[in-house]
Amino acid sequence: MIKPALALLVASAMVLPAAAFAAPQITIAPAGPVVELSAYQEVTTAPEFATISAGVVTEAPTASEAMRQNAAQMSKVIAKIKALGIAEKDIQTSSVSLGAQYDYEISTAKFRAYQATNRVSVVLRKVEDTGRVLDALVEAGATDLYGPEFGSDNRAPAYAEARAKAVALLEEQAKAYAKMLGYDGVKVLSVTEGASVGLPVFEASADAARAAAAVATSTPILPGQVTSGVSVSITYELVGKTAAGTK
Repeated sequence: MIKPALALLVASAMVLPAAAFAAPQITIAPAGPVVELSAYQEVTTAPEFATISAGVVTEAPTASEAMRQNAAQMSKVIAKIKALGIAEKDIQTSSVSLGAQYDYEISTAKFRAYQATNRVSVVLRKVEDTGRVLDALVEAGATDLYGPEFGSDNRAPAYAEARAKAVALLEEQAKAYAKMLGYDGVKVLSVTEGASVGLPVFEASADAARAAAAVATSTPILPGQVTSGVSVSITYELVGKTAAGTK
């Protein structure tokens, strides 16, 4: 979109009543027209870790019994996680809940049991062990699984590469506009950026994990690549009107 001018709003860092202060509006009037361009570029890299979630769900006639059974079963799951060599700092409780469960009919609700749940999030520093760990957790008593979500500890280099690709593309486009409209070149007026992360996700129920374990050494997991993307918007002023014979 080509504009004759670019408006910028300057807001004070101080918070004052509306009647006492009004933010001034400063208008910058470029000599040439303005073009606003946007581009998205991404870079893929191998993941450095995987995050999985393992939970235990138990039901009993009383709330205390449901929690007692859940605690005993979850203790076995956590012991198994630690036995696999996973550091305690990479194990975090993500949720604990307790609630009454009912069987619903047309006009009535019949109490069935109390349901207790406990879930932990686990970071796996060895991505290649993900399938083996999932199987081990099911064997230890985990009744539902979620994940893995793959990620990297340092995305800065990938973002920098994606940013450079986006800026180069936008500069090429801006110069093409300048040439088509009879201008010598372009001048940057403003830049905005947004980053995004793509995470491949695998989801499995306990039944699915058990079925996979029955036919394979461990549940097959393909980590693929993680995506780091950058969206860049740049506003350019077209400068040097050669077509009009002026500079």
